[in-house]
Amino acid sequence: VQLVESGGGLVQAGGSLRLSCATSGSTFSFNVMGWYRQAPGKQRELVATLTSGGGSTNVADSVKGRFTISRDNAKNTMYLQMNSLKPEDTAVYYCNGKIVRLFTTEDYWGKGTLVTVSS
Repeated sequence: VQLVESGGGLVQAGGSLRLSCATSGSTFSFNVMGWYRQAPGKQRELVATLTSGGGSTNVADSVKGRFTISRDNAKNTMYLQMNSLKPEDTAVYYCNGKIVRLFTTEDYWGKGTLVTVSS
């Protein structure tokens, strides 16, 4: 299974971007999908997650009200709509998919897409 992010780039503060994560298989293969980010010199942190049925989301407080996670199962793609971007949102954004099995959880990661927000 492969995850490929796209949609990153340079944007001014207050602007918007939409990230996409395309999967080589079905998005239903994953119990949970999500976005994480890693800023320079910092640890990777959770941005938002979405369950396979799309019924439950978890969004970090730092982006709540500005970022929206969604998925299009027909296109096997997950999205992150980012509005009102701030310089502190600058990071490499990674797509993640989790397959929860009886005794283990398998994590799949994309290679990341860079988002740079200028002030």
